[in-house]
Amino acid sequence: MRKQIHRYAITGGIGAGKSHVCQLLGKRGIAVYDCDEAAQRLMSSDIALQDALSCLVGSSIYQNGRLRKDILANFLLKGEPHKQAVNEIVHPAVALDFLKSGFQWLESAILFDSGFYQRVTFDRTICVSAPLEIRIKRIMERDFITEEHARQWIESQMSQSEIEKRTDFVIINDGKANLETQIDKLLSCLH
Repeated sequence: MRKQIHRYAITGGIGAGKSHVCQLLGKRGIAVYDCDEAAQRLMSSDIALQDALSCLVGSSIYQNGRLRKDILANFLLKGEPHKQAVNEIVHPAVALDFLKSGFQWLESAILFDSGFYQRVTFDRTICVSAPLEIRIKRIMERDFITEEHARQWIESQMSQSEIEKRTDFVIINDGKANLETQIDKLLSCLH
């Protein structure tokens, strides 16, 4: 008899601190599949995916075989149809890669906005949440961008409140609430 595999997704808006929560899970022996890292890897190594992106965005998206992230970012920020067109190319490849990976946990910033949750069935979804001003500060410091650019990225994603409504658990990452205690509570609910 085949053992059932449980799958869990961690999501939340840009700058909420999903990666930090995933690092804390890693210290507990829980490996988390990083959708952003996988998308970057696949966009850099999968020839069919590269061809499809070049047709969509333009041949300048790859220079000497390397993805031009600035060109992709500008394309994505042009609006929802552009984001969805890229997602329709990248997400099927990422979903298949995740399913083959053996990981039970996945991190995706755009789990709901992209429709990724419809490509893979998850037993539970977890939102990492933080106040807007903290998120802006984190993004600015991490990506060395202006406040205006950070706000653009936040506004291009589903609202934090909508993400919270769609998930089973919320972890508050505001620098005050104890993350370890919240993770303990989450893990006890999953077992």
